[in-house]
Amino acid sequence: MVKQKTLKKSFTLKGKGLHTGLDIEITFNPAPVDHGYKIKRVDLENQPIIEALAENVINTERETLLGKDNVTVGTVEHGLSALYGLEIDNCLIEVNAPEFPNLDGSALEYVKAIKEVGIVDQEREKDYYIVRKKIEVDDPVTGSKLTLLPDDCLCINSFIEFDSQYIPNQSASMEGLAEYEKEIAPARTFVFVRDVLQLFKAGLIKGGNLDNAVVIYERKLPQEELDKLADLMNAPHHDANELGYLNHRSLIFPNEPARHKILDLIGDIALIGKPLKGRIIAKKPGHHINNQLARLIRKDIRLNEVQPPIYEPDKEPLMDINRIRQLLPHRYPFLMVDKIIEKTDRYIVGIKNITANEPYFLGHFPEEPIMPGVLQVEAMAQTGGLLVLSRLDEPERYSTYFLKIDNVKFRQKVVPGDTLIFRVELTSEVRRGIATMRGLAFKGDKVVSEADFTAQVIKNK
Repeated sequence: MVKQKTLKKSFTLKGKGLHTGLDIEITFNPAPVDHGYKIKRVDLENQPIIEALAENVINTERETLLGKDNVTVGTVEHGLSALYGLEIDNCLIEVNAPEFPNLDGSALEYVKAIKEVGIVDQEREKDYYIVRKKIEVDDPVTGSKLTLLPDDCLCINSFIEFDSQYIPNQSASMEGLAEYEKEIAPARTFVFVRDVLQLFKAGLIKGGNLDNAVVIYERKLPQEELDKLADLMNAPHHDANELGYLNHRSLIFPNEPARHKILDLIGDIALIGKPLKGRIIAKKPGHHINNQLARLIRKDIRLNEVQPPIYEPDKEPLMDINRIRQLLPHRYPFLMVDKIIEKTDRYIVGIKNITANEPYFLGHFPEEPIMPGVLQVEAMAQTGGLLVLSRLDEPERYSTYFLKIDNVKFRQKVVPGDTLIFRVELTSEVRRGIATMRGLAFKGDKVVSEADFTAQVIKNK
């Protein structure tokens, strides 16, 4: 299993804010497991903290702006993109202004600083959001559309369209986060000269210049107006008859704008609060529709305590029935686990295939066979017992006895032909032989029953 990651030590960067023009200092700090990304405004009284989650996004106009309890922090997408792109799960970010510094307009400076201080594994496994089925969001007005499909890792295909002779249509792709550092992180944000004046009038891009954005001049303006814009950006005057890119640096990639859209999308998807396994096909992506998709995923995360485990019947189990019989004292007709398909230090996944030959169907019920709920709980308990015993040096010499079962719920009936998937997780560390666990039984992607367990581990006589 892949472990959660955080920074080896803190680092600080300084730069101007893209929209405020302020001189900003930002510090990225290591954080404990399951912390996620949190942003602390150290310039404000009591140093309030905002969780970097999709539901806290309050504006997506030219930036991703987070807000909570009248506290805001904007242009977070590049910094969060760097963290997510380098697969860092936990980080506390301290900033002394209402936005992140823009630096060079890409995520490259963040990436360089992260690589310099280093990344460390933590003691708990990553909790992936695994895409099981197609999810789609679209905006009929703009023509934007994001399609999320199952895949083995985070992959993105980006397609952009603009009324421009320089980037009328562009595409870019990322086939896994291993490509992020070199292929995506260096791509700078871009802007059209025709939009710059409007952005200045709206009080934005006060910190914008020709070093931190790709500036595209593709529609002739009067020389006087172009000179005015150059003065606003502290840039040299440019011949109004010469169209093209106005930057000091040439394009890093021929399709740099399309790659930057992937960079932004990763920063916005970081707000789901979990690493994602899936493919995003992005047509005309932008912060607004990116946040719509992130919110849909967040809703699914909130509604489902745990994603259904993936069960591949042909895959070799971690424990077959023979190994299970070595660890558990149960025998026919009370051995309720057929195999174990996944196990970490924190949780275990077991399988029970329900057939018409189960002895309890003789009386429960002859004309309508239904698996008793108490036996579903027993099967979860046996699965949890295997988790606890497998952590011991000589598991065959111990047994687990359940002391308490709480919060039992039955949601759907279980009948012959069903396959139950049990996921049992430790809810606290095992202390003095006492283990507390949370169990869920799935049928497909639906929870059929659940319970909390307290068990005691005792050495056999």
